[in-house]
Amino acid sequence: MRIPELVRRLVPWSFVIVLVIAAFMTRETWLPLLEEAKAKPEAEKTNLPIQDAKVVKLTKQARKNLGLTSSPAKPRLYWRTIQVPGTIVDRPGHSDRGITSPAVGVVTRVHAFPGDIVKAGDRLFTLRLFSEYLQSSQKELLSATRESEFVESELDRLRPLAERGSVAKTKIIDLENQLRRQKAVIQTQRQDLMTRGLSPSQIEDVAEGDLVTSVEVVAPSRDSDFGNADEFPSSEVSSSADPASEYFYEVQELHADLGQQVQAGQLLSTLANHESLYIEGHAFKSEATLLENVAQQGWNIAVEFAEDDPEHWPDLKQKFEIRHLSNSIDTRSRTFDFYVPLQNQSRDYTKENETFIVWRFRPGQRVRLQVPIERLDDVLVLPAAAVVREGPEAYVFQQNGDLFNRLPVHVLHEDRSHVVIANDGSVIEGVYLAQTAAAVLNRTLKAQAASGLPANVHVHADGTVHASH
Repeated sequence: MRIPELVRRLVPWSFVIVLVIAAFMTRETWLPLLEEAKAKPEAEKTNLPIQDAKVVKLTKQARKNLGLTSSPAKPRLYWRTIQVPGTIVDRPGHSDRGITSPAVGVVTRVHAFPGDIVKAGDRLFTLRLFSEYLQSSQKELLSATRESEFVESELDRLRPLAERGSVAKTKIIDLENQLRRQKAVIQTQRQDLMTRGLSPSQIEDVAEGDLVTSVEVVAPSRDSDFGNADEFPSSEVSSSADPASEYFYEVQELHADLGQQVQAGQLLSTLANHESLYIEGHAFKSEATLLENVAQQGWNIAVEFAEDDPEHWPDLKQKFEIRHLSNSIDTRSRTFDFYVPLQNQSRDYTKENETFIVWRFRPGQRVRLQVPIERLDDVLVLPAAAVVREGPEAYVFQQNGDLFNRLPVHVLHEDRSHVVIANDGSVIEGVYLAQTAAAVLNRTLKAQAASGLPANVHVHADGTVHASH
């Protein structure tokens, strides 16, 4: 073989050898580029969009851990409400009652103290009278009574003589006119003494000549303005009351001390009976029209009592309705009040032969009022924990065994405890819906989707879910 031909055959191989050597020497430069190009298709395959998962599977143990319960979906009536704060207050003219002094006097004895229970006729105070006017009225009554007795006696003696003509008839007429004047004075003085706090029996004693120097101030009856011990039979005057059998009062506050001189009409003590109270709601002026409509329609208001202990009291079997709205606005809070009657509950206990009363509701206690403002018919009502929100979407979870299917729903109204869902066919009536842990179910569903694992279930047209088969 000739040399030129040999060279011509060796040149291509030499070129290949040079390229191989050059590639080996520069491998740190081009090898990373090759690996990046190779990994790019795999990355594109990994970052494919994840399908939106709709079904999550929970074991029985997981449901117990979550405290998850389900109930069938049943459309019903629901009242949309607004929440209004309120306070329990005394009902003016019903709850508290002031006891005043009937005349000027000195408190010589206090019979009932704060916390004591009294009923009509029970003694509260004994007053020694110092009223000159009262003493003068008693004297005038006694004088008029004695004068009328004398005139009547004189008439009885002279009438037979006048009939025989021995005495002029004008004398009889003068005596009859005098008797009428005395009887008018007697009637006037009796009424005056009665308004001063003397009882009918005491007034009779005054007419007989026994002037009254002290008076007993007692607890009034339910419908009277004031009372005295002599107005009630002695069997009714006692040192204790039976709250379960009759109307009673609790001595709430004393305003006069032993030995204190008091004037006529001065407040001696305050009695209280909290059987009839008001719930005073505090609303904004913008809600006045809504509350006016509630009052007109007589809609029932739900009341939540703070610091209440319902387990130890009977059930409240009363309907709470707005009685009236206030027509003034509080200058500090800028709210106006409305009033709901409240019938209180009580029980009593005995200690050292004395009876004491305990009321379930007390003035100053806070309440929360749920006032109905709109009626929603044929809707689904679920606990707040049964619905989860994700942006503009709202979801519930339908249970079928271990599987929970997420369903989008339309929320009409929600508050801190309930969510109202439109009955628009998104939820089939009668299917079981999770009543709790919707947020946990949704997070589990998203985690399942992010993991790339198949749900291994499918959804039928009727909304039921099943494992693949």
